Amino acid sequence: METKKLEQIAKLLRYYSLLSTTKAGSGHPTSCLSAADLMSVLYFHFLKFDFTNTKNIYNDRLIFSKGHAAPLLYSLYKVAGLISEEEILTLRQFTSPFQGHPTGETPYVDVATGSLGMGLSFGLGMSLAAKLDKVENKIYVLLGDGEMAEGNIWEALEIASYYKLNNLVGILDVNRLAETGETLVGHRVEEYQQKISAFNWNTIQIDGHNYQEIFNAFETAQKSDKPTIIIAKTLKGKGVSFLENQLGKHGKALSQTDFEKAEAELNITSHEKELTFIVNKPELQKNISNILPAENKSLETAIQKLLESHEPNPTRKAYGTALAEIIMQDKNLIVLDADLSDATFSGLAENQAPDQFFNMFIAEQNMVATAVGLSKLGKNVFVSTFAAFHTRAFDQIRMASLSEANIKICGSHAGVSVGEDGASQMGLEDISMMRSVLKSTVLYPSDAVSTVKLVGEMTNNPNITYLRTTRPPLPIIYTENHDFPIGGSQTLQSSDSDICTIVAAGITVHEALKAFEELKNDKISVRIIDCYSVKPIDKQTLLESASETNHKIIVVEDHYIQGGLGDAVLEAVAEYPIQVYKMAIIDRPHSGKPFDLLDHYGISAKHIVAKVKKIL
Repeated sequence: METKKLEQIAKLLRYYSLLSTTKAGSGHPTSCLSAADLMSVLYFHFLKFDFTNTKNIYNDRLIFSKGHAAPLLYSLYKVAGLISEEEILTLRQFTSPFQGHPTGETPYVDVATGSLGMGLSFGLGMSLAAKLDKVENKIYVLLGDGEMAEGNIWEALEIASYYKLNNLVGILDVNRLAETGETLVGHRVEEYQQKISAFNWNTIQIDGHNYQEIFNAFETAQKSDKPTIIIAKTLKGKGVSFLENQLGKHGKALSQTDFEKAEAELNITSHEKELTFIVNKPELQKNISNILPAENKSLETAIQKLLESHEPNPTRKAYGTALAEIIMQDKNLIVLDADLSDATFSGLAENQAPDQFFNMFIAEQNMVATAVGLSKLGKNVFVSTFAAFHTRAFDQIRMASLSEANIKICGSHAGVSVGEDGASQMGLEDISMMRSVLKSTVLYPSDAVSTVKLVGEMTNNPNITYLRTTRPPLPIIYTENHDFPIGGSQTLQSSDSDICTIVAAGITVHEALKAFEELKNDKISVRIIDCYSVKPIDKQTLLESASETNHKIIVVEDHYIQGGLGDAVLEAVAEYPIQVYKMAIIDRPHSGKPFDLLDHYGISAKHIVAKVKKIL
């Protein structure tokens, strides 16, 4: 009886996948049909999820990494009685929450998918969160065989095994056919089994349309002491004869005539269309903790440690010092690093709370996507590596935004001030990249005190937040009495006789202050603004300062000239008659001494002085 019921459900899933995509006139119906049997068994027999309390940490989780199979996910909702036929028929419409691929706005969806290769890492993060909370549940990830060509998948396989995440279950839908033809491996499922087994996963090879084999595979996965992947050999378009295993059907909705032929084959009665089926609930209830602390964490000790040294400190060290202070106060704070914790100084947090620190090794894409999964289950996650290396995880950051994930990203070793390590290590695109992320916050402190204070601000910020830190030691400018609200700035020097405003951030603040002293000796007065909050930027201060300094602003930054602080200032004042002069990196960088490079690439105090005199 159970098998007959689940076969009936699978027919309904196929029907609604075809109905909704035909109505929409677009979509990926054949990719839905191949996984219908797998999802019928999982959703209506093994999955435990309380749809009235999606924040229950005891809920199992299901991620559609093959996000183009979204109509199948929405069909599961329909068959479970969560949405109506009218709602599923709004698929892909502008006013509908049921987009072509799932997003953070989609009901009951934790993470946005569709940019292939990330779902297993999202699940990895959720698995880590469950382990940290000592919760016995399962994280299921539906994977497509086409996306197995993505490197992010293999990064996740390696790390999940390393951390022994036996609560993570992948379901690999090997339907053989992709957009342009056969996938890399086709139906040679034994190759998947050999490769994935080599990563020390439990692998189960099955016929993805044989219900007994599907049942047995999920039963085995419940008891495994390792992460499990079910490798299911399926047929694309299964259940409709003229679609099964056919080339050229990927991403193509049926015509109305072909839909009617398919409907006749499926032979679903009007009574069956009215049926709904129950998804099991977990026995226990406990809501995900609020990731935003009720009160600001105390950072006085961290600041005192840095001030007591009486020496310049790298802002990267101040970042680690602040994390180490906060992590002792916040059990929800999780720190990830890409095997650079000695250089980023996130290792200081590991020393204080090793159970809340995870080395993700040199696999930045997986690290960022894992952070997304952790954040969606209530963790306040900081990820750290060199600014240059975050660029390879930009797609994961972009999808984090679509998932409405709350993650904090630190990019250290930014700019030509990295010095001798050379061009490949110099993050010079990172501000541009992070400013472009929807609703992101971009911060760039200039000394140890401002760094510590901004890390504190980050813990309470609900958006994706990027902190840029520098390698060389920098003198301390501020006292513990200074505040650094997001969206603010600090005016370091000003007078009624200032002829222009110099806007800087990070290391160039110090060059601007040196230039101020040189210009002062020449009886030239300028205003200096530390624009530590690049996004959102302190527009009001910029406009007021420009109006008082001859409507002239010079922006100095250790970043490529495109998309950085200079462009942020230009955008802020674009509607006003203000002249903005940008000083930034315009040539390919090279190894050298940090401050020699600032001088060579035209952003040192000497060049700032020359620029001021030129525009007088």
